Amino acid sequence: MQSRPLVGVIACRRMVEGHPSHMVTDKYLSALREYGLEPVILPVWEDVDTDAAGALIDRLDGLVLTGSYTNVLPERYGAERAPENTRDDQDRDAAAMTWVPLALERNMPLLGICRGFQELNVAFGGSLHQAVQNVPGMLDHREPEGEKEQQYAPVHAIDIQPGGWLAKLFDGAKSEVNSLHQQGVDRLGEGLRVEATAPDGLVEAISVADARCFTLAVQWHPEWKPSEHPLYDVIFRGFSDACMQNR
Repeated sequence: MQSRPLVGVIACRRMVEGHPSHMVTDKYLSALREYGLEPVILPVWEDVDTDAAGALIDRLDGLVLTGSYTNVLPERYGAERAPENTRDDQDRDAAAMTWVPLALERNMPLLGICRGFQELNVAFGGSLHQAVQNVPGMLDHREPEGEKEQQYAPVHAIDIQPGGWLAKLFDGAKSEVNSLHQQGVDRLGEGLRVEATAPDGLVEAISVADARCFTLAVQWHPEWKPSEHPLYDVIFRGFSDACMQNR
């Protein structure tokens, strides 16, 4: 029996019961296992050693940048902090900005989700709206009140752009997605491709235009019960297939 492809999942640095901890919520790990992958949690430190990071990446078949309640430090894209932007994770920022180019150099499948989507944009020189709800003409994309089932329920449509990764994976030009984010793409990073947009025009999915393998990041949360949602399902199937081929 062949071993499952090994997928690195970026951790968040948080205080847990008074101790600095590296953590990933279960929904990401469970979704990866459901689609035939073996996830491993990758710890994050601000003083990233590039050589050590490269050696770590070399052991993996894929990389996942998860969502988080923290945000990329505004200084990384030349902005001042907005009052609504209250939570950072500089250790994770440093790790993500190091790992993304290393993974792309190795043609490694990469999946970014929510914060991971924003990390990919910043890694390519893009910038972020720190409070989308305050931008004229934009919807309020923050998570709804209620239980998890309500928070992760689809709330708005996306338009899938032709010719990209999503269009190859999904049979349809539109789909409904959930929305649990305050930040979003302001200036798109150079070399990135828009894969989908929300009704207000906000970019909802991006890919690396010249990537030779699966490199996709989405602003919503497809890890929430992916097998029950056709779009989320094909995203994880596509990522899993790419990791298996990379192995």
